[in-house]
Amino acid sequence: MKTKPEQLANQLKRQTSPLPVYMVTGDEPLQHAEACDRLRHWLREAGFTEREVMHVDSGFSWESLLESANALSLFAERKIIELRLGSQKLDKKASALLQRYLDDPAPDNALLIMADRLDAGAKKSAWFKEVEKAGLVVEVWPIDQDQLPGWLNQRARTLGLELTADAAQLLCSRIEGNLLAARQELDKLSLLYPDRTIDVEQVIEAVADSSRYDIFALSDALLQKDPARCQKVLLVLRQEGVEATLVLWALSREIRTLLNVQRGLANGQSYDSLCQREKIWGKRKALVRKASQSLPARQLEAMLVICHDIDQAIKGQLRADPWLLLSALTLELSGCHLNLPAPVN
Repeated sequence: MKTKPEQLANQLKRQTSPLPVYMVTGDEPLQHAEACDRLRHWLREAGFTEREVMHVDSGFSWESLLESANALSLFAERKIIELRLGSQKLDKKASALLQRYLDDPAPDNALLIMADRLDAGAKKSAWFKEVEKAGLVVEVWPIDQDQLPGWLNQRARTLGLELTADAAQLLCSRIEGNLLAARQELDKLSLLYPDRTIDVEQVIEAVADSSRYDIFALSDALLQKDPARCQKVLLVLRQEGVEATLVLWALSREIRTLLNVQRGLANGQSYDSLCQREKIWGKRKALVRKASQSLPARQLEAMLVICHDIDQAIKGQLRADPWLLLSALTLELSGCHLNLPAPVN
């Protein structure tokens, strides 16, 4: 069975006895960590006072999982076996051994599997289906921008706070994408202004700008046609010392992806097969499709020429500021047509 982090507490309340396996999968660190903590606490309350942690890497022996499950505790305690998969993929042998464990789980053990976000192939695998059938899978997804105000308000209420609409929006802009920073800032506000309604002025006084930006945030802003956000992300990346070469790589990759999608569709290929080939997943599928329809091929090809100019500027072979060229390119990609002259050699 599957559930979401916000539904986990109610799911556990409804359980009359512990399940043999629990799994938390996803790549949003705060929700992932809190779901694991909630499961550990619930299992401790159910009598699982011993805990063994196993880190799965390329040299991990899956037989040790069976050995741990069959080993009797010196004090005959119930035990949590914590299996930290991370991004490690299971081969046939590992899958078979995990299924063997789940076929006959030890009654005094509870298996807690911690994994990064699983791809579609992993979710179709026999071992995952067995985990889903025998236990509880908590799927963690990042909070989208339009969901963030609601998440902040709900979190604030658990701390005895109320946020005005403007305060929630300001917090969103300050901690965009970083729920760990959001938790820290809300905790700080609850200490400074306990049991209060928080307005914009209090947020300005108390909250640092903790926006988490990375190359992928820039790609998302481009596809969402948000030029202002693109410029802010680009500025933060530059201030944080990210190499211009890395930003150029991300932009040129996005342009080539859009061109490949356009050409594939023109040749009669299905969009889903193109997404598989180009490694386009989740919410990006709709964004890439829309962008590929709105940007003509000739414009994308012209942008690749600009990418070459930026590469030359980075190498000092062109008299131009590569960051200014990157800024112009992101504006073009996000829907602003600048018609800038070509850099001079």
